[in-house]
Amino acid sequence: MQPEDAGEPMDRALLICVSDYRYTEPPHGVPGELPAVKKNLPVLREALVRAGVFTHEDIVPLSSPDFADAARALQRVASEAGGLLLVYFAGHGAIPSGGDELYLQLRDAQVFAGEHTVFNAAVSFSDLMGTVLATSRADRIVVVLDCCFAGNAARVWEHFEDKRRVVLLMSVQANHRIDAGAPDTPTPYTENLAELLGREGGTTVSRLTARLRQRMAEQKRRTLRNEPWQPQLRADAEVTLGRKGPEVPLLVPGGSGPAGPDPDPGPPDPSPRPRRRLPAWTAALWRRPRALAATWSRARRRRQHARRGAGGGKRPSRGILLRFALPVLVALGMLGVGLYGPLGLAGGDDTHCAPPLELRVLTDPDLEDTFRTAADAYLTSEANTTEAGCRHTGITVYSAGSSDVVEALRRHTDAWKEPGADEVDPQRDIGPQPDVWIPGSRAEVDRVLEQQDTDAVAELEPGERPLAHSPVVLAVPSRLAPEPLNEVTGRPLTEMIEALTARAADTGVRRPDPEFTDSGLLATVGLYGDTVAVARGETMVRQPGPPSPTAGDLLCALPEDDAVDDRTAALVPEFLLISGVDCEGTVRAPRTALYPADVPGMDPVFVRVRWDGGETDATARDAAVASFRDWLAGKGGEEVFARYGFREPDSLEPIDKDVDLDVVSYAPSPLDASAGRDEMEQALGAYQAYGGPGRVLFLLDSSGSMAGLWEGPSGGPGLLRQTLGGLGSDDEYGVWAVADTGDGPYETLLGLGRHWREDAEEAVDERARVRDASADPHAALLAAFDELEDRGDDGRPQMIVHITDGRHGSYLEGGRLREVLDRAGASGVPVTVAVLGGGGCDEGRPDQRIAEVSGGRCLDAGDDVGAALHDEIARIGTGDD
Repeated sequence: MQPEDAGEPMDRALLICVSDYRYTEPPHGVPGELPAVKKNLPVLREALVRAGVFTHEDIVPLSSPDFADAARALQRVASEAGGLLLVYFAGHGAIPSGGDELYLQLRDAQVFAGEHTVFNAAVSFSDLMGTVLATSRADRIVVVLDCCFAGNAARVWEHFEDKRRVVLLMSVQANHRIDAGAPDTPTPYTENLAELLGREGGTTVSRLTARLRQRMAEQKRRTLRNEPWQPQLRADAEVTLGRKGPEVPLLVPGGSGPAGPDPDPGPPDPSPRPRRRLPAWTAALWRRPRALAATWSRARRRRQHARRGAGGGKRPSRGILLRFALPVLVALGMLGVGLYGPLGLAGGDDTHCAPPLELRVLTDPDLEDTFRTAADAYLTSEANTTEAGCRHTGITVYSAGSSDVVEALRRHTDAWKEPGADEVDPQRDIGPQPDVWIPGSRAEVDRVLEQQDTDAVAELEPGERPLAHSPVVLAVPSRLAPEPLNEVTGRPLTEMIEALTARAADTGVRRPDPEFTDSGLLATVGLYGDTVAVARGETMVRQPGPPSPTAGDLLCALPEDDAVDDRTAALVPEFLLISGVDCEGTVRAPRTALYPADVPGMDPVFVRVRWDGGETDATARDAAVASFRDWLAGKGGEEVFARYGFREPDSLEPIDKDVDLDVVSYAPSPLDASAGRDEMEQALGAYQAYGGPGRVLFLLDSSGSMAGLWEGPSGGPGLLRQTLGGLGSDDEYGVWAVADTGDGPYETLLGLGRHWREDAEEAVDERARVRDASADPHAALLAAFDELEDRGDDGRPQMIVHITDGRHGSYLEGGRLREVLDRAGASGVPVTVAVLGGGGCDEGRPDQRIAEVSGGRCLDAGDDVGAALHDEIARIGTGDD
């Protein structure tokens, strides 16, 4: 354990194994004792020490604790950890009927089954993520679940806004129970995990998961549904676990000696203040655990923006540099059950209230905050309160990518209702089956109804009238706005953009992801006009990296660079300019709304979703849905929509008559009120076709000067491997080792073509090495332009990625540099340069000039090179990571 004044983040681990339970008899007991779980504690503890993840002193073991004891220990350890936090939980678990949550049961757990099952003395995975772990100062979270239904945690991870710092390993796929194994051995997943993790050296989470899958298959492990037992992984970034540690024998069943060598050990790693108790949060957690997770994530993002503004950038701690993204490991192993408890179950005058019927409301990501606020107001309204002061209904509001929702309601309602072993799993990727769907446009409903499967098990009943309206506007930095504004109001979007760039040549335009939010797709309808103009439209909104997921994210991303914020217009719904966004604490360029004539507006509509087989509580659920719908359409909903800056759906006038006219116009004319089904379908199809499979050529500087920048995940080959997750099996890519050994300026490590990721990683691992030679980037870049020019007739988006130390000498000076710059400007192929060192992307440096003239990016030590390079690759690749 590090001393308090060591200046380094403290690493802490809490290992919770619940093998003994107080209540095991019907009707409220858990299924029984779990003697195998007792064996997990020493095996995992020694494996973590042997791998060098922790010392013995860092680890706090906790055997079969009650809920209160576990909660106190978890909060204490989480608050102490500043670098690496490990929490391991083994015990019983369970899921509700919708499968949208995972509950972890402690020693005193009980289950009160009925129409609304209550899990006492259990903590939901949402609560765990949203409170104790998310509020910790620890830098990164890796969650490992060894449990029945472990895969159900993936859907919680998907909705966690700060999931980039969270890596999630799960012992089994969603909705599957597993056997704990023999009582004298650890549980199967933990036994294999400990053996692989405990070997000397490190391994990445993706390799670890692959090896676990291989072992479970070799051992012929099956779930209790008699299907293959398949460990799962969710990660937005690769993480290396462990480093060379002390010679501590690994405990294995049947002996105490060390295990044999790992056939695939992976590359070696190169390598408080107390927190206030949170009792006031528990009632909010009981009502809606995801709301707290989202609130914390937004608060954390505001703090990150504030730190960047005040400190000129975020400096990683030594723990992060040494362990590359391992600084929070949360291992939750359980054989499967959130925080209902007794809190909030009382009405006035100590009246005991039954748990209310829970409605699930799915909406567009840009509308989630609005409808979460509306749901909160409705929950405490008279319309939702009984005479005894109890609530009729609880409401969970969540969001998912708009195109994913449409596709699921069209084609995969059966898998949504009853997930199987298929790759498609809407419960995992979107969330639970909704009772209500509120898309950003009525056209989305029509898109579903037009192409919905005839045997769909979900029926949609849309409302006749939109709930509100918000135009999608071109939010221009006020200094660039034309005077008077009516000079451009009513013109097509592309003409507006051309007028802006004519006024200031460096003006940029950005829009949110058209596949993720309706505001982005509506903007794309106007951007393309006729779909034959797709390339022209995409050129107008070209930007470094992928588009922001939502309009709110876009408005928060722009202030990260003052120069970009001051000269970039954003296509966003008007209401966000009035209500504000999550980064209100950040100083942002003031903006003025321009109203394109051909960009349809957002008109959210209330859609009742009925599921086959939902007749048990159909009458009560219909009444609850109708009550919420009527409240939204009445005075209660109007007050929320006014506060958030929406317009009347019929007159299109602002609901709030005192709207700030310095930002928006009261009655711009004409407005394209709503979108049509076909134009949205065509725009999305054209966007997806344009962003199809890509082609990337990697140039890996392999000269002698790279020797000190070669090893580990942040070295040249490691950085390259990280980016491969952004490329899919339909993408083409190749790798050249750039070093002039006498046979030319480069050696082909991987030919330019389609590859499986595992084959590409193996080629890099086996063939990439530092040469005793100089690199000639001038010749290599010209050859790369030739290679891609010969292949560029098929319309694939292309990119050159140059990973280098930036020490080019005379190879990129004078006429040689000019030749590369001319070719880069004329080729139409962006060059992204990753410089492994400081200052490589300073203004005027060769790498910076090449990237700029080609339309690419230059990344150096001032950036998070791995994440930024991954984002660049993801712009043109079709990978899943």
